[in-house]
Amino acid sequence: MIVAIASGKGGTGKTTLSVNLAKMLAPNVQLLDCDVEAPNCHLFLEGEVHERIIVNRLVPHIDETRCNACGECARFCAFHAIAMLGTVPLVFPEMCHECGGCVKVCPVKAIKEKGQPIGVIEKRQSQGVPLVQGRLDIGVAMAPPLIRAVKACINKETTVIIDAPPGTSCPVLATVRDADFTVLVTEPTPFGLNDLALAVGMVRALGVPFGVVINRTGIGDARVHDYCRAQDIPILLEIPDDRRIAEAYSRGIAVIDAVPEMREHFLNLFNKIRQTI
Repeated sequence: MIVAIASGKGGTGKTTLSVNLAKMLAPNVQLLDCDVEAPNCHLFLEGEVHERIIVNRLVPHIDETRCNACGECARFCAFHAIAMLGTVPLVFPEMCHECGGCVKVCPVKAIKEKGQPIGVIEKRQSQGVPLVQGRLDIGVAMAPPLIRAVKACINKETTVIIDAPPGTSCPVLATVRDADFTVLVTEPTPFGLNDLALAVGMVRALGVPFGVVINRTGIGDARVHDYCRAQDIPILLEIPDDRRIAEAYSRGIAVIDAVPEMREHFLNLFNKIRQTI
C-alpha cells in the first residue's frame, strides 16, 4: 500500500504526519521523502546515510560534424529544448523532458542522449524506519525526474509513506500519481482552505482516493470543516494546536514520542486509510 502525504501549501504539517505514521508502523514500513528541493524527514530520524546514488537524466548532445541543419529536432521539440540559430543547433538541457523524440526524428543520426547529473538519492535506516530521500542539485530546474528515481526504490512488499512536495505543480503530480491513497494536510485558515481546494481538484483529476487531516485545530475558523462537509470529503484526523507538539517539532522529536496520547490517533488514522482502500 502506497500512501502519499500532500498539501496545497507548505508548512501545514506534511512531514510531521509522514514521519509519525512511519514510526508508528515500523518496522513494516518504508518512508520516501520526495520533497527533493527541501528534504527534511531525516531531521526527525537519526541515522547515517549508508548509500548514495547519483541520479542522471538524459539530455540530447548533437554531433555538429554530422548535423545537416535540417531543423527536424527543433521542430519536433514541444518544450523548445533545441533551437536552430542559423545552421547551428543549440541545446537547452534545463528545458529537456527526456522524451527522446529528437533522437528518433534526426535523419542523419547526429543526436545522442547523454547523462546529466541532477541530484542524489540517500538511503538511511533509523529506529526501524528505512528512509529514502532525494536531494536535488542546486540550480537544477526540474524535480520530477529525481522524484521518479526515488519512487523507483519503493518496496512493494511493505506499507510505503511518501512525503510529497507542497503545492499542486508537476513535482506533486509526479509524487502522488500511482498512490493508493492521498492524505491532504491543511490548517483551519483562509490560506489553508484556498490551497486545500486546489489540492482537492488535483487528486480528483488524478483519480486518487483521498481524505483530509486538519492540523493546528483551534487557530482559525470552521470554514475548512464546512468545505469538507459540502464536498463530502472525509476528515480523517484533527491535530490540536498544542504547544507540546510545536516544541517537539522544533527539536526534531516525533509527536508520538513527545505526546504519547497522540499515538492512538495516528493508529486510528492509518486504520481509516486502510479501510478506505
